[in-house]
Amino acid sequence: MKRRFLVVTMVSFAAFVIFSAIGFSEVFAAAPATIKIGGAVSTTGGFAGAGAQVKTGYEFAVSDINEAGGVFVKEYGKKIPLELIVLDDESNPTKTVSRLETLYSVNQVVAYLGGFSSVLNSASCAVGEKNKVPWIGVAFSAEAPHKQGFKYLFSPFQKSHDYRSLQVFKDMPKDKRPQRLAIWQIEDDWGREMGEVWKKDADEFGAKIVSYEKYALGAKDFSPLIMKAKAADAEMVLAVPTPPEGVAMMKQIKELDYRPKAVFFVRAPDGSTWGALPEGNYVLLAPGWHSSMKFPMVDKINAKYQAKFNRPADAMVGPAYACVQIIANSIERAGKLDREAIRDAMAKTNMMTVMGPMSFYPNGMPIIKFFVICQWQNGKLESVSPKEHASAPLVYPIPR
Repeated sequence: MKRRFLVVTMVSFAAFVIFSAIGFSEVFAAAPATIKIGGAVSTTGGFAGAGAQVKTGYEFAVSDINEAGGVFVKEYGKKIPLELIVLDDESNPTKTVSRLETLYSVNQVVAYLGGFSSVLNSASCAVGEKNKVPWIGVAFSAEAPHKQGFKYLFSPFQKSHDYRSLQVFKDMPKDKRPQRLAIWQIEDDWGREMGEVWKKDADEFGAKIVSYEKYALGAKDFSPLIMKAKAADAEMVLAVPTPPEGVAMMKQIKELDYRPKAVFFVRAPDGSTWGALPEGNYVLLAPGWHSSMKFPMVDKINAKYQAKFNRPADAMVGPAYACVQIIANSIERAGKLDREAIRDAMAKTNMMTVMGPMSFYPNGMPIIKFFVICQWQNGKLESVSPKEHASAPLVYPIPR
């Protein structure tokens, strides 16, 4: 009996070891070498300057996460490093779409990252929906895509309705604020959105729109807009030009001797090259982030950027970094590399990022806690609002 008991015990133990090993193998052995994420980002073409910032932000975030071992995936019981794949879309929305299709069919990424500009991101986020790959991007203020019922679209970047551009003057006496406004509306969905937002902002602020002009994407001659604003004695100009359009506008403003007290451009001044444009000095902008912001990891980003580029991090670096933080956090909470599970986890985001606290509305738009306004001052980008994150006081009116 003892001998039989011993044999049964040994056989049972061996079976337990074998079945445990089989079970362990089935659960953990198939872990991939990396977790692939990727995006189409402009490294050439008209958006290349700001696109380089976005790419660097992605690279820094992936590097920092991998230095800590990667992202823990419960399904495999281990941390797995991220693999970033960035393809140049040449600042062309058609090529943005084709690059994302490549990332899906060839590289098999589990999440998409956006590029720079609403023009390109509006095209690319639709690919995320088509392929059922969670898409997250910054430099993307257009709200129209969020109103199409997209399930896989997320953006931690301020949207059109957040642009209360005149609030930077709210602490000034009313008679010192700009009261006569000119709006130059680019003829596309985002331009129309921003035009309506600024009309509302002017009403709430008690300002008057004395000149409202439209122009086509890619325009080069802005003298009709400028002369009408000048004739109407507009004290402030608001527009959403592309970088080449913004440069042309500022040069022609100077050539035509128009002297507004303030210029607020969205998009065009976001790239670091704007600081070298003499005519672009004191232009206001809203890049969504600044290196002076007081959130975890911002100091580390600034130190790495300083070491590489000899200056604090540029405006698009932080928001891009935050996108990777959100993807990593979502994968960890999903516990597996299933795209739909990652998407569901992303929808429930509630975390601290380098942009501050971050969560999303059901349509993928961010719940913004504050609106960051910056100003180019003598070649340096300064944060001027809100006060708790400001790096310099607002310069107004533009010195002559």
